Amino acid sequence: MTAHERDLPRPAKTRTVTVAHTGGEERRGPVTLGQANMIRCMLRDEPEHINIHDVWPVPAGTRTDAVIDALRALVVRHEALRTTFPHAEGAVPREQVVAAEGEFTVTVLDHDALPPDAGRYADAVARRARAGRFRLDRDFGLRISLVTAGGAPAFVALAASHAVTDVSALAVLEEDWLALLAGGPLEPQTALTPLDLAAEEASPAGLRKSAASLRYWERIIRTGPQAMFDGPGAKGPETVTPEVTLRSLRGARALARVAERTGGLPSTVLLTAWCALVAHRTGQDVCVAAVPTSNRFHDRLVRSVNTVSQDALLALDVRVPSFDALLAKAWGAALDAYRHSRFDAVALWEMIDRTTFERGSRFARDVVFNDVSALPGADGSGPAPDGPDLELGRGPSQVLPTRLLAFVHGTAPLLRIGLWADPALFAPGEAEGFLTGLVRLLEAAAERDVPLASLTGVTGVRPVERGPDWVRVDGCWVSPPAVAEALGGALGGVPVHVTAGGPGDGEGPGEGLTAFVAPGGTPLSPAEAHAALMHVLPGLPGVLAPRRYVIVQDPPEAADRTDAWLRQHILTEGNGRTPADPT
Repeated sequence: MTAHERDLPRPAKTRTVTVAHTGGEERRGPVTLGQANMIRCMLRDEPEHINIHDVWPVPAGTRTDAVIDALRALVVRHEALRTTFPHAEGAVPREQVVAAEGEFTVTVLDHDALPPDAGRYADAVARRARAGRFRLDRDFGLRISLVTAGGAPAFVALAASHAVTDVSALAVLEEDWLALLAGGPLEPQTALTPLDLAAEEASPAGLRKSAASLRYWERIIRTGPQAMFDGPGAKGPETVTPEVTLRSLRGARALARVAERTGGLPSTVLLTAWCALVAHRTGQDVCVAAVPTSNRFHDRLVRSVNTVSQDALLALDVRVPSFDALLAKAWGAALDAYRHSRFDAVALWEMIDRTTFERGSRFARDVVFNDVSALPGADGSGPAPDGPDLELGRGPSQVLPTRLLAFVHGTAPLLRIGLWADPALFAPGEAEGFLTGLVRLLEAAAERDVPLASLTGVTGVRPVERGPDWVRVDGCWVSPPAVAEALGGALGGVPVHVTAGGPGDGEGPGEGLTAFVAPGGTPLSPAEAHAALMHVLPGLPGVLAPRRYVIVQDPPEAADRTDAWLRQHILTEGNGRTPADPT
């Protein structure tokens, strides 16, 4: 139990209600690609990192039995909530089974009075429930707590198995639950169930889509930046990251004005501004970002209660003169990403491993932009609230495998963003400055087409500073001395010199790296050198493997001079990727 959890109010009474449900249909079939992806993550990651949570405020005057009856109706209505994944011990589930009937529990936490910030308390209750793994073969996919005050329901706080729901699905469930509480009829089910989606994915057309997604991803991973944050200070793989929150009427008004001036969709305008600022901050020519929620662009997936959690990988080239020119490209780039967000996760990572070995890089999913503002229940319309012009706050810290993660919770009438920025890369105050800079960019773009060369002055966000040792190689920022240090260390401390360009072949700086290696009397092949470097590459985003390894016996006296290494007798050389043909 953490110190924060010890500080939570204690309920006066706690009881567990067992809720039986009947009336469903029993079904079984293969898992979906999204389920397989999340099951893979659930078996690998810590539960508090991969499980998700949500809080549903209970309308005033609602009785406890009505809350429970509506939850029961949800379970009967949505097959995902009646799904388990049977599998042999030690095996990965490949089948899902939908039960016709069963039961689940609701933990009622009754308090004499709730704390002043009751919503934050309910969030802490839900977040605490994320700890502990879900047993995929038998557990109900929701851990539900009903927070009450004097017996009156106030919040439903729940944690969810990511194998059965994602953030979008929880939003659909909340909307259905509220409709049930209101006594209104629910619309007939038209969204794809998990089993329906699995059948579609296994069809010839579905298999072609998956194959096309792998080709799309491979092109980006083979040619784009291996990491957006590959400069000084970038580390990996996980770090404790505090949340910074933005609430801004100014930002929402500016976003609406940019959309009106340019004719762009507000969501695309915000994505464009985000990518422009990320690329500016990182000094990259291309903004590569995962946009997970956006793979629900298909009509029959929008309201699907399922886990459709597969990344759409966006690659937006920012080498254009102005914001409007970038906006004109962004919709097509985003649509390309959305269309290629359905894939076999195992095949994807096999491709990534193969491609990065051949390229000599490590793909880093270090920028994530998750716009959930269009989900059911999110801020989307209505009169402007009594909100702040621009308010920055703090939320709970999380251990994240990303360097920059944004959740867009609302774009109108209030711009609401949660941001997690790696403190190793963002000094105190820089994350807040990044969000403020985003609002300033939107305000400038509301009035005119903003030159991208002016972003420092417009936003106050400065690009990362790289020293003279950093060069751009193969679309990535790389430090040749860091490559030499990593390669030498991987080979047991032998002398290594790395330079941009080839060994007398006319290549210029930025065309590729060449490594000169002097292992003394120890036999060494280019393939062995490359394999050793690739083994230590994770967590070294400023290191890209050389295109060529030149093996000599001993280093020259002037070991920092490339021309001196070129005068040494070459024992062997090659690219290290093809052992049978070193050239």
